[in-house]
Amino acid sequence: MRVILRPLTALALGAALLLPPATTQADESVGAYLAARQARFNSDYEAAALYLTRAMAEDPANPEIMEYAIAAQVSLGKIDRALPIARQMEEQGFGSQIARMVLLADEVKREEYGAVLARIEAENGVGPLADGLIAAWATLGEGDMATALTLFDKIAEEAGLRSFAIYHKALALASVGDYESADAIYAGKSDGPMQTTRRGTIAWAEVLSQLERNEDAIKVIDEAFGSDLDPQIADLRARLESGERISFGRVGTPREGIAEVFYSLGRALLADTGEDYVLLYSRIAEYLDENHIDARIMTAELLENIGQYDLATEAYKRVPPDNPAFHVAELGRAETLRRAGRLDAAAEVLEQLRRSHPDLAIAHASAGDLYRQREQFDKAIAAYDQAVDLYKARDNEQWFVYYARAISHERRDHWNKAEADFRQALELNPDQPQVLNYLGYSLVEQHAKLDEALEMIERAVELNPGSGYIVDSLGWALYRLGRYEEAIGHMERAAELMPVDPVVNDHLGDVLWAVGRQTEARFQWKRALSFVDKENPSPDVKPERIRRKLEVGLDQVLREEGAPPLELANDKG
Repeated sequence: MRVILRPLTALALGAALLLPPATTQADESVGAYLAARQARFNSDYEAAALYLTRAMAEDPANPEIMEYAIAAQVSLGKIDRALPIARQMEEQGFGSQIARMVLLADEVKREEYGAVLARIEAENGVGPLADGLIAAWATLGEGDMATALTLFDKIAEEAGLRSFAIYHKALALASVGDYESADAIYAGKSDGPMQTTRRGTIAWAEVLSQLERNEDAIKVIDEAFGSDLDPQIADLRARLESGERISFGRVGTPREGIAEVFYSLGRALLADTGEDYVLLYSRIAEYLDENHIDARIMTAELLENIGQYDLATEAYKRVPPDNPAFHVAELGRAETLRRAGRLDAAAEVLEQLRRSHPDLAIAHASAGDLYRQREQFDKAIAAYDQAVDLYKARDNEQWFVYYARAISHERRDHWNKAEADFRQALELNPDQPQVLNYLGYSLVEQHAKLDEALEMIERAVELNPGSGYIVDSLGWALYRLGRYEEAIGHMERAAELMPVDPVVNDHLGDVLWAVGRQTEARFQWKRALSFVDKENPSPDVKPERIRRKLEVGLDQVLREEGAPPLELANDKG
C-alpha cells in the first residue's frame, strides 16, 4: 500500500511535532518523541535528531517520525545521515516531500541525471517550479542542450516564473561557453530584461569579460553598485580594469546549476515562508556545490535568525579567509556572537577584521556599535572616527554613523561634538525620527534651544507615532517646560505603547505628581521599580532615586538635588 504524506510546508515543519504519535509506543519511545517535539519547536536540530533517532528505534515504521528525522538531519547539513531514512520511506511507500528532496539531491550529487529525470517524470520530485528547472539542468547533464533550452523557455511562459527561467537559462548557456547568447539575455536583447540581482550582475560581468569586453563589464558593475564597493565587487572591478579575463565562476556543471536552483528558490521563499523550511533549500544547495559561498552564508543567516547561534557561528567560520565574501561572513559571525551574549568574542572577531580589512568602513562602524553597547564610549568614538573618514573619502557619508558617534560623545559629556554629529546626521537624513528625538530630548535636558527641541520631538512623533520612546520624549519635554497638563496625555500614551518600560513608568509618575495626582504617581513609581532589569540596568533609570521619591515625594527629592521646584509654565510657555 502506498501512503502519501502531506507536503512538508513551513507550517508543517514548525507544528507537526505538536501532533500526538500516530501509533501506540512504549514509554521510552513516547518520551523520546515528546523530547524531539520540544526540541523541534525550539529549532534545536541536534537534540531533535538525537531524540528522533531514539524514537525511530522503538517505532521504525512511523512515517511522521521518519520524515522529521530527515528534516532535522538536513537542517544540520548531514544529508548523508538523512539518506538511509529517505530510502526507507520510499521503499515502504511513504510519499514525503523532504524524503524525495534528499533522494533527488543524492542522484544529482552522483550525476545520475537519467534517474533525476525519471523521478521528476513520475512526480516524485520536489515541486512544480523546482522540478521544471531541475529537469532542464538534468537534461543538459544528459548532453541535450537544445531540449534543455526548450524546457527553460517553457517554464518562462508560466505566470510569475519568467525571471527564474531566464536567469537559469543564461547560466546554462554560459556554463557551456555560449557567452554571446548569455549576454543577449542579460542585456535584454533576448528573453530579458532579467531582474537584477547581485549574483546575476556578477555573472554578467564575468560573461562580458569572457567576451573580452571588460569596459562594458565595468560599466555594468558601476551602474549596479555605485562607487562605494564592498571588497568582493571592488576586487572584481580592479581585475577587470587591469585587463584580466575573468573566468565564468557562477555555474560550471549541471550539478552546480541545480544547486543554484535550490539557492535561488530558497531566497525567493524567504518572503512567504518560515526560515526552518528555507534552511532545507540552502543546506541542499551547499550539499550539491560545496563552493557555493552564498548558500553557506545564507545557511548561517537563517540559523542566526532562528536563534541557533552555535550552528550559525560554525557556518560563518566555514567561509575561507581568501574568499571575497569573507568580510560578510565575519560581520555575520560577530553579530551572531553578540546576539548570543558573547561580547568579548564578537569584539575579537571585529578587531581581526579591522586589521585584515582596514579600508572596510562597515567593519569599523560595527566595532563602534559593539563598543557603544558595552558602554566603552572612547573605543566606540575611535572606531566611528575611522568609519566616518572612510565613508567621506568615498563620498558616501552615512547618517547612522554620525548618529551613533553622537550618542557616544553625549554619553562621554562631549556635548558640542555630540550636537555637531546629530546635526550632520540630520543634514544627511532630515526626517530621521530617531535623530530628531534624541537631539530634541538632549536639548530639553540641557534647557537649551527649547523651541527648536520641542519642534524636533513633535516632528519625530508625527513621523513615528507608534514609538513609545519618542512619544515619551514629547511628554517629558512638555513636563520639563512646565506644561504638565499637556504632558499627561502623551505620557499615558507612551505607557500604553511600552507598559513594562521602567523609564516610561518613572516619567509618567513624575508628571502625575506634578498635576497633583500623587497616589497614581506612587503607583507608577512602584511599577517602574518592578520593571528594572537588575542584571542589565538601563543608564536612564535610577532605582535609588525612585525609592526616595516614594519615601518623601518628588518635590522633596528636587530640593535635595538642588534642582528648580516644579513650576507651571506661564501663559507664553
